[in-house]
Amino acid sequence: MELHMQGQVAVITGPAKGMGAAITRAFAEEGVDLALFGRDTDAIAPVAEECRAMGRRVEVVGCDVTDAAAVDAAVASVVETFGRIDILVNVAGGTGPIGKTGTETTAAEYDEIVSLNMGGPFHMIRAVAPHMQGRKFGKIVNVGGTFGMKGKAGRLAYSSSKWGLRGLTKSFAIELGGDNVNVNCVAPGMVDGPRFRTKVVPEMARRLGITEEEAAERHAADYALKRVSTDEDIAAATLFLASDRARQLTGVDIPVDGGWAAL
Repeated sequence: MELHMQGQVAVITGPAKGMGAAITRAFAEEGVDLALFGRDTDAIAPVAEECRAMGRRVEVVGCDVTDAAAVDAAVASVVETFGRIDILVNVAGGTGPIGKTGTETTAAEYDEIVSLNMGGPFHMIRAVAPHMQGRKFGKIVNVGGTFGMKGKAGRLAYSSSKWGLRGLTKSFAIELGGDNVNVNCVAPGMVDGPRFRTKVVPEMARRLGITEEEAAERHAADYALKRVSTDEDIAAATLFLASDRARQLTGVDIPVDGGWAAL
């Protein structure tokens, strides 16, 4: 199925590593030009070079997405450079405190993760949407998480922020739909990568007294498909929602988790 995205312009936040880098490469492979936002521009540089090698136009933009004024200025610079923004993908986010109950979580810890996981996408959409509305075209994809669909003890701050991102997605979908702007959310479950292999799996192995291979298999057994998602799985779902093949989808949450959230 052809996605027909060649020559479009996408703004992607958090593109330096993991699923953000995989999403960035996937868009470049589809012929999309890129504006890559992040605080650490040096970390983004290798991914940017990969995409330029595919023949894409790529600009790396230093920006703290929790700073509304910085976001406004960065988006204005992209519009001036590229002439338009067709797609916005909000990947940038954090994990917040792990293993703390709600009463153990400090106000500062809670505020920090909510500011990043909810405030960042809010500032980005608020800045980008008027440009899309003016052209009567746009695709916005927020990257959430399945803990924002089922909740999770010991992850209250993170879970709250991702639940809030779902509300933000649905509200913006209603407000922007009349201008032909789609707003959707991809919700990854656990993703097989450095954190899974160096933290999640070893911790489970130590706790249960089993090998790391057995721990990885037990983790996968929690999912209907009996496998853990990859960065490329998340990228594929994001790419689809950002294409016009998904023209009739807006305000939806798509869990990409092998069936965990559905069970």
